Amino acid sequence: MILVLNDTATEADIDKIKEKIYSSGLEIYELIGLNYHILGIKGDINSLDLKDLEENKAIDKLMPTEVSQMKSSKLYKTENTIIDVSDQKIGDKKLAIIAGPCSVENENQILSIAQFVKESGANFLRGGAFKPRTSPYSFQGLREEGLELLKHARELTGLPIVTEIMSINHIDKFIDYVDVIQVGARNMQNYELLRELGKTNKPILLKRGISATIEEFLLSAEYIMAGGNENVILCERGIRTFENFTRNTLDLSAVVALKKLSHLPVIVDPSHSTGLWWMVEPLSKAAISAGADGLMIEVHNEPEKALSDGKQSLKPENFTKLMEKLKALAKLEGREI
Repeated sequence: MILVLNDTATEADIDKIKEKIYSSGLEIYELIGLNYHILGIKGDINSLDLKDLEENKAIDKLMPTEVSQMKSSKLYKTENTIIDVSDQKIGDKKLAIIAGPCSVENENQILSIAQFVKESGANFLRGGAFKPRTSPYSFQGLREEGLELLKHARELTGLPIVTEIMSINHIDKFIDYVDVIQVGARNMQNYELLRELGKTNKPILLKRGISATIEEFLLSAEYIMAGGNENVILCERGIRTFENFTRNTLDLSAVVALKKLSHLPVIVDPSHSTGLWWMVEPLSKAAISAGADGLMIEVHNEPEKALSDGKQSLKPENFTKLMEKLKALAKLEGREI
């Protein structure tokens, strides 16, 4: 249950309310902001005198909402969150375009792609250094060497880098090297990792799990935010359904739902959503029209030779064409690229 206190509530009024809640054996999670004061109650509320709370003049609203999604909810913050990353903003009028290869393969590959996507209008560089692959025999990434190459690409282009973390053991290195730490779909419910990332102040790009509900997705964000790190970006990347023509099924309704329920920025990954490069353009357009704050698009100079996910990667010339079309669409939607 959540109690929303009104502006006239005094410190004495609030202390009395807290005392009643604590005396009933319940826990309180308190959130105080510039224009709000919220008490979240955890436990069996049947022990509370709800009528007494309803009649309390210091309480503006009494809501039977779970406290589990407090910080990610619009109850906590009504205005949309805008996350600053190295002079770039995610969640603002300008769309975040995160582009680059699925995996960092070598120096020439990542540097050439980084320069190209920047010239085409991308404002973030993505690239996998640690790769969670379904098969243990598939390419697993260059690991620490990959991080070094991404750092070099940032020095060359100025693009902030986005790359995926897989282990708590790598957090210190990622804090030093990475601008936006990505938590992949497979780790969306790795709660120990999420808790540790919550202790940092790095922006975290959280991908929706392959079979996760919207509630489960927001609860994973809550794990990070509960630790004190409120710089969370949500990413819809498709979910597993009965359909096997595409790699996953892109749930654009989730973008609309998340923007309604949460103040956090939401981006879409049209590459992983389908696994097919020729679907990236129409789904990118649809994502922007649905209200997404950005896109994560895979680009590779030689997709047919890519060490991972070549079939879903755009060639540089196709990425350029897509960006030109997206600029026009963004303008129609009151956004910009």
